[in-house]
Amino acid sequence: MDKTLSRDGTPIAYRRHGDGPPVILVGGALSTAADEAPLAALLAPRFTVVTYDRRGRGASGDGGPYALRHEIEDLAAVAATTGGRVSVFGMLSGGALALEAQAAGLPVDLLAVYDPPYTPGPAGLLYKSRCTALLHRLLAAGDRGGAVELYLSRTGVPEETIARMRRAPLWSGLEAVAHTLAYDDALLGDGSVPAGRLASVTARTLVVTGGFSTEQAHRTTLALAAAIPRARHRTLTGQTRELAPHAIAPVLTEFFSRPVHARQAS
Repeated sequence: MDKTLSRDGTPIAYRRHGDGPPVILVGGALSTAADEAPLAALLAPRFTVVTYDRRGRGASGDGGPYALRHEIEDLAAVAATTGGRVSVFGMLSGGALALEAQAAGLPVDLLAVYDPPYTPGPAGLLYKSRCTALLHRLLAAGDRGGAVELYLSRTGVPEETIARMRRAPLWSGLEAVAHTLAYDDALLGDGSVPAGRLASVTARTLVVTGGFSTEQAHRTTLALAAAIPRARHRTLTGQTRELAPHAIAPVLTEFFSRPVHARQAS
């Protein structure tokens, strides 16, 4: 993997796939660049796809106390390696990061996000607050496994599946990046959709959810599409929170293949 330096000096590891207009993939909680490789391979025939290890994961560094602005600067540093404007796809909390980065001025022409996990509404905000408090207690106690289990249970993974995962080789890798769950939690704020900031998003945006995503995910993505000036909403039949690369790849290929003049005029 290659590396670039973020504004605060933190090294951020990234990898290029394919050749063509640049597309950056931004992973969600616990993911690394390796997790984005299957989708990158499907997009690589048409695009230069850049995957990267977000701060604190994989081969990237982790410089000091977490702040959302640092993750935005990390993404900006990765984008700068492409030499121009980019398209971006963000999964789950990576989608929230991509939206925040574009609202802050990241030079993005086309932006697609899948199920950013905001939790608007009184019940959702209370649930987010309680989970945040528990997550911080677990991490403060050094219980990385407990933090991973909390995240998985929050996302609907059954207890018996989590128990099997704990016995699998992949569990040690999840625990290794468990501290970054606090980063993803922080970038979501109190869980409400930041409509005021998202009004500053200038990129043409595709907000996607799965046909089998939760009812809250459907409501949230509709709220996001309404808050972003040039956004449209799409539901992918048969997809859940665990989005299949082969299902989203043709959607992204079509969306990111818009001619440059069409991007500028729309």
